[in-house]
Amino acid sequence: MDQGVVDLSRLQFALTALYHFQFVPLTLGMTFLLAAMETVYVITGKPIYKEMTQFWGKLFGINFAIGVATGLTMEFEFGTNWSMYSHFMGDVFGAPLAIEGMMAFFLESTFVGLMFFGWNRLSRGGHLAVTYLVALGSNLSALWILVANGFMQDPVGATFNPDTMRMEFTDFAALVFSDDAQAKFVHTTIAGFVTGAMFVMGISAYYMLRRQHREFAARSFRMAALFGVISSLAVVTLGDALGRLDYLVQPTKLAAMEGIWHTTTPPAAPWTAFAIPDDVAQKNYAEINIPFVLGPLVAHSFSTAIPGIIDLEQKARVNTVRGIKAVMALHQYSEDKDPAALATFKQYEQDMGYGFLAQRYAPDQDLSKLTADNTPAVLDRAARDTIPNVFVEFWGFRMMVACGFAFVLVFAFGAYFSLRNEIEKHPWLLRASMWAIPLPIIACEYGWIVAENGRQPWTVYGWLPTYMSASSHSVGYMIFSLIGFVLLYSLFIAAELYLMFKFARLGPTDHAAPKPLEGGGPLTFSRPGYADKSWQ
Repeated sequence: MDQGVVDLSRLQFALTALYHFQFVPLTLGMTFLLAAMETVYVITGKPIYKEMTQFWGKLFGINFAIGVATGLTMEFEFGTNWSMYSHFMGDVFGAPLAIEGMMAFFLESTFVGLMFFGWNRLSRGGHLAVTYLVALGSNLSALWILVANGFMQDPVGATFNPDTMRMEFTDFAALVFSDDAQAKFVHTTIAGFVTGAMFVMGISAYYMLRRQHREFAARSFRMAALFGVISSLAVVTLGDALGRLDYLVQPTKLAAMEGIWHTTTPPAAPWTAFAIPDDVAQKNYAEINIPFVLGPLVAHSFSTAIPGIIDLEQKARVNTVRGIKAVMALHQYSEDKDPAALATFKQYEQDMGYGFLAQRYAPDQDLSKLTADNTPAVLDRAARDTIPNVFVEFWGFRMMVACGFAFVLVFAFGAYFSLRNEIEKHPWLLRASMWAIPLPIIACEYGWIVAENGRQPWTVYGWLPTYMSASSHSVGYMIFSLIGFVLLYSLFIAAELYLMFKFARLGPTDHAAPKPLEGGGPLTFSRPGYADKSWQ
């Protein structure tokens, strides 16, 4: 396989995924925020909550439509650009992908139409049920995508069949309820809740700074801030659970995230707050370390050593020796169905993927041509390949965490001052809320980079290397399709931003120019309800 084609295939899928993932978290979070607003409307009967649901639902609809458009092409990329991966994993990947399609197009999309056009055709309770079904459908749609991705991170619930050269189902429940799939699903959906809350809070802050739609904005701000405080604390907690899971399942990813080159010595194992990792020299520059933190943070123990990258490479070297035996036995079995070859393969089957890594560097990619002279070099290169890009992983993780703690603070201050009816006394916080709108999306993007870069060099961890997974296209074809996707998706983003800015500026009902900033004290809510304008 031409490495240029593999790299361009990876770049194209990475860009389309990152483009698409700008819309997904907002969709996931806005659905439940809309359901919460409409629930208050149904319980209290106050028209302002209906107006809030309809207005924020309009912005949700713009994002939902463009999110669907950017996501459709990704499913086709598995067949066009990753045909070997599709062959190898199709039996496992196809089922959750098909279920996701049913969730997205039969449940979610059907009820989205009823949610938008059923206000005057359904009862209050009926319409509220529809809104909750939209929220449920969108989040279940994410579940099945993450179940498929969870298998790529931690392949459980399937076995390799040497007769078909495919991974095949053995346990559907193990696939769906794998630790990685479930932890990533909860973490991703709650990150979406944070994104939706920050979006509503930031636009509401814009209205309050301009003295527009003041009660509408204040109530929206308060609900979003409270929703965001709970969600942001949950997403930080679940992020810690994912980090521990990486320590147990993907130690190379964890070591790269924390910049650990040498196995730590408990209990004083330091956590590296800042460093400039050098992947070639395998060392960090300009380290700032905090002792006694890494063990409890990663292993939840002071007495556990955390394996470093150099030791993990040596372990991978041993796995590669075994993997070479597995691949050679598999080739022999595929030619003559020799039972002895099958028995040898079964003995070393769990390390088959490492043999595929070595095959890339063997003469003519033929492992039988390895000799005493060239085997050590092949083993060294294959073992080095098992380590992801440490610089990207280290700083991607820290950027995600930095964004996370930033919006935790914004939500906490926003909820506190909003509950005290003092939010308009703090324009600095309103401005911070506006500027913080992109932070959850940036954090989600970095999180996706950390998850996918950290899995390299595998498409299916420990089984199928990325270099073997791509289709046999030409470099010219890949460049042409990459340019096409970048241009098309850039147009989608431009359309999204234009429509969002347009309808956000127009506001919920009053499209008049902003009123002069004159008089008036801090905003408080009047008891009679929205019809009473005494709060002005």
